[in-house]
Amino acid sequence: MLDISPIALRLGPFNIRWYAVLIALGIVIGVFMACKEAKKVGFALDAILDFVVYTLPFWLLGARLYYVVFNLPYYLANPAEIFAIWQGGLAIYGGLLAGIICLFIFCKKRHLSFFKFLDILAPSVLLAQALGRWGNFINKEAYGSATTKSFLHLALHLPSFIVEGMKIDNIYYQPTFLYEFLWNLLGLALILLLRHRKNFYREGEIFWQYVAWYAFGRFFIEGMRSDSLMIFAHQRISQVLSFIFFCLAVVFVYFKRRKRV
Repeated sequence: MLDISPIALRLGPFNIRWYAVLIALGIVIGVFMACKEAKKVGFALDAILDFVVYTLPFWLLGARLYYVVFNLPYYLANPAEIFAIWQGGLAIYGGLLAGIICLFIFCKKRHLSFFKFLDILAPSVLLAQALGRWGNFINKEAYGSATTKSFLHLALHLPSFIVEGMKIDNIYYQPTFLYEFLWNLLGLALILLLRHRKNFYREGEIFWQYVAWYAFGRFFIEGMRSDSLMIFAHQRISQVLSFIFFCLAVVFVYFKRRKRV
């Protein structure tokens, strides 16, 4: 039976985990996609590369800070692990919020269209998020409620390596990482299929479609998870943010279309 080790490569005392490899792969492919799209729509190509180089540390910081804040009791007791991002623990919403803030400042300084830039980056981010979920699978995190082997194998028809990968402490769990991976891929396919249709999108709408799509799926998938970050003791913070972001996306597109601009 295939058992994937979380460690992809050992270099002396240093271990490089698959989690980090997949994040790096997502970034590389995402940058390639964004550069290709920027060239197609006549956007400044160097701006894509500069933005990634300048703001990647802030994205990682935001993703880690979000995770640490909502696991604060644990990290106060284990402060040495706060910076151990190679072990997992990067929250997507924290990284997105940090990235959007950085992009707004970057666009102001470069005199670039903020929403056009977001439209170019949105598919790349969605792909990177999809790839990152496999890092969660290998780390045995971001899983759902307890289930049975027969449900995973016979009802979902999952390959054996995923079925056995969802066996944690002799209990089988719902592969919520896989549900989100597939949801993200479907959303990516829709954007790539529609984004160059004449007069279909207006500026900013590709980004808000990404937000609405991801938030809608994440709201329900998060409700299935058994390792969610919580707020107010019993409320999943990612569900709260997903609801807010989905509403913001709908409101933006509604008023954008209403103004006919």
